[in-house]
Amino acid sequence: MKNFWKAQLAALSIIAAAPHAGQAASSPKVVVTIAPVHSLVAGVMEGIGAPVLLVPPGASAHSYTLKPSQARALSAAGVVIRVGGQLENFLDRALVNLAGKAAVVTLAQSPGMILYAPREGGVWRKPGEHGERPGKPGEQGPRTPGNIDPHIWLDPENAKHIVGAVSLTLQKAYPDHAGAFERNTKKIIARLRKLDRELREATEPVRSRPFVVFHDAYRYFEERYALNAAGAITISPDRPAGARRLAEIQARIRSQGVVCVFAEPQFRPALVEMLIAGTGVKAGELDPAGAGLAPGGELYFNLMRNLAASLSACLKPTL
Repeated sequence: MKNFWKAQLAALSIIAAAPHAGQAASSPKVVVTIAPVHSLVAGVMEGIGAPVLLVPPGASAHSYTLKPSQARALSAAGVVIRVGGQLENFLDRALVNLAGKAAVVTLAQSPGMILYAPREGGVWRKPGEHGERPGKPGEQGPRTPGNIDPHIWLDPENAKHIVGAVSLTLQKAYPDHAGAFERNTKKIIARLRKLDRELREATEPVRSRPFVVFHDAYRYFEERYALNAAGAITISPDRPAGARRLAEIQARIRSQGVVCVFAEPQFRPALVEMLIAGTGVKAGELDPAGAGLAPGGELYFNLMRNLAASLSACLKPTL
C-alpha cells in the first residue's frame, strides 16, 4: 500500500493540471465523463459532495453531445476526470473552451495502470493456434497514448489505481476535505479487493468455455479472470460489421465450439440471433458501461457482478 500511494503522488504532476487558486475552502466541483468511473469517484466523495456525470448509462461516449447544463458544469468545474485513449473525443474542445482552469485527470495515464492495445480483426487466436507466435498469456501489443483499449475500468486492479489517482487529485484540489477523501478511498479499495475475489470465484468454472462478444470492450475483464473470448462481432459499437467480418465470426463459432454469443443492451440482438441460427449456440447479454443501472456509488460493483453473472449463466454447461 505504501508503494501504491508513493507512485500515485509522484504522478500528480503528469495526470492533473493546476487547480483553481483559492479552491481549497470551496465545495468540490467535480465532473466525470462515464458512469463506471463516476461511480468510483462518487465513492471517494461520499459525504462530501456529488460529482456531475456527463455521459449517462446507455449513451455512447464515442459520439456524445454535451447538453447546455453540462457545459455549465464544465465551466464551473475544479476537477474533470476522464478515461482518455480516444474514448471521449467529444470532450477535447470543451476542455479548452469551457474547463481551461480545471485540473484534468486522464486516468489512462495514471501510474500502475494495466493497459492493452486494441485487438485487430474480429477473430482472436491464442498463441500457438494456426501458426500464431507463442507468447505469454495476456501479452500486450504496442501502445501509444491514443492507441489503447480504453475500457480500463473492467479490471478491479485498475479500479484501485483509478480510485487512488482521483483521491490524491481531490486531496490536492480540496485540502479541507483531504482526511475524508483518504478514509473513503481506503474503504473502496477494501471493497474492490473483496469484489475481485468474488468475481474470480464466480468465473472460474467457465474459464475454458469459448464465447464471442458484440464489440471488443471486455479484454481487461477477460485477462483478469483468464476467460476464453474467441472474437467480436464489431470493432466499435458505432461501426456496423460487414459481410466479411460476419462470415469470419460464423466460421469461428463453428470451429472453436463457441458456447455463447453476447449482445449488448443498446445494440442489435437480431444480429446475434442471425449468427447463431441453427448452431445450438446460446445468446446472452453483456454490458460494459452500466446501461440501465442507477448512477452512483454502487453502479460499478453492480456492473462487475452483472458481467460475471451473465458470463456464468450463458457459459455453464447444460445438464
